[in-house]
Amino acid sequence: EKTMAATPDTNKQDDSGEDQVLSYQPLAENSAVSANPHIPSVTASAVLGESESMPDDHPTCKGHDFNTTTSSSKDGTSQLDAIMQSMLSTGFQATNVGKAVNEINRMRKWRLSDTPWKEGDDEALRDPNLRSKIRARIFFAYTSNQISCGQREVIKFLVQHKMVDVIVTTAGGIEEDIIKCFEPTYMGDFRLPGKELRKKGINRIGNLLVPNKNYCKFEDWMAPLISKMHDEQDEKWMEQAKQLVNSDGADEKEPIKPFSYTPSEFIARMGKEINNEDSVLYWAYKNDIPVFCPALTDGSVGDMIYFHSYKRPGFTLDISRDIRRINDLSVQSYGTGQIIIGGGLVKHHTCNANLMRNGADYSVYINTGHEFDGSDGGASPDEAISWGKIRITADPVKVCADATIVFPLIVSQTFAKDVEEWKESTKDCICWLPDGEE
Repeated sequence: EKTMAATPDTNKQDDSGEDQVLSYQPLAENSAVSANPHIPSVTASAVLGESESMPDDHPTCKGHDFNTTTSSSKDGTSQLDAIMQSMLSTGFQATNVGKAVNEINRMRKWRLSDTPWKEGDDEALRDPNLRSKIRARIFFAYTSNQISCGQREVIKFLVQHKMVDVIVTTAGGIEEDIIKCFEPTYMGDFRLPGKELRKKGINRIGNLLVPNKNYCKFEDWMAPLISKMHDEQDEKWMEQAKQLVNSDGADEKEPIKPFSYTPSEFIARMGKEINNEDSVLYWAYKNDIPVFCPALTDGSVGDMIYFHSYKRPGFTLDISRDIRRINDLSVQSYGTGQIIIGGGLVKHHTCNANLMRNGADYSVYINTGHEFDGSDGGASPDEAISWGKIRITADPVKVCADATIVFPLIVSQTFAKDVEEWKESTKDCICWLPDGEE
C-alpha cells in the first residue's frame, strides 16, 4: 500500500456524496515517513500531509520584540508605539486592535476628492478644491459605564478637540458626567457584598463605588434647572398663543408649532450650565457637538423629571425632532464613520441613523457581546451590512475586548497622534455642502 499525502481539493466527494476537505496523493518515495514501515499510511497522510504554499507576500505572525526597543528608540518611536505597530501581526484580538487603528485613521483621512467626480454627479461638487475640503462625519457612541470609569477623560479629550461630530450615549452617560463635576467616583472591588454596601448607601458599578450623596448633589443641581426650563417652555407657549390669537391667517403656510425642548437641546443646556472643563457635556456644548440620548429618562434624569411632574405637570421633551436631527446628519454627509463602544441602544441608534444613507463607510465596534443569542449588541459588522447599516464596500472592524483597556491604546495611535495637525487640516472642512453655504 502506498503512503498518501493530503492536499486541498474542495471538489472531491466521498461515497455518500459529501464534499471532502482533503484529497490524497502518494508521499514522495524518499519521504522519511513513507520509509518508516511502523507508521500506518492513513496516519501519515492525515497528520503529515502536503499543504499548498502560502504566497510570498502573505503577512506572517510576529509580535513585539522588547529586545529591539527601549523606552525611546533611536528613530523616535516610543515603546508604546512599537508595541501598537506590532499588534496587527500579533494575532487574535491584538490584530483587530491594529485593524481598528487603521480603520479610524482611514475615516479621519477620507476626503470627497478621494472619489473622482463623474458625469451624473452633482455639478456643485465638481470643483477638486471643494472636494478636498469635504470630510467624513464621525459618529461616536458609548455606553454609560465608559463615563462612570476613567474612560471619561479619554472621551473628553476627543470632544474637547472637536475630533468627533455626533455623540450618542445613554442616560448614565449624561448624568455620570455631571455628577463627577461635584463628587468623585471611588475605586472598589467586584467582590464587595451588595447587602453591606446597600446598608451604607453606597452603589457599586463593577469595581467602582458611588455614594448616594453624589446623586443627591446632582438632584440638587438638576431640579432648579428643570424648573427653569419649564418656565422658559411656558413663556414660549404664551408667546405662541398670543401670536395665534393675533394671527389674521396670513401665516397659514407656516403654522405655529408648540415649543418644547428636545433631549439633545436639554443635554446641551446641561453642558452650558455645568460650566466645568472636566465635563464631556461642557465641551460638547462649547464645540456645538450634538449629544443624542433617546433613553434620557432611563436614569437619574428620568427620576428628576418624574419627581418634577408631581410638583408641576406639563414639562415635555420632543423626541421626534431628535430622530429627525440625527438621521438628517447622517443623510447630509458625503461620507460617515462610526466608532461604537458597547452595545444596546447606542449601537443600534447610531447604526440605524447611518442606515438612512445606505450605511456607514467606516465602522469600528468595541464590545464583548457575541452573536449566538441574536442580540443587536453582539451582532457582527457583517450582520449590519445585511441591514444596510454599513456599506457593502466597507471594511469594518470589531474588537472583542474590554474598552477600558483597548480604547485608550487605539486613541494613542489615532486621535492623539496629530491634535494640532487635525485642527489645521479640518478648519475649513465641511461634511455637507449646505453647511458651508449657511
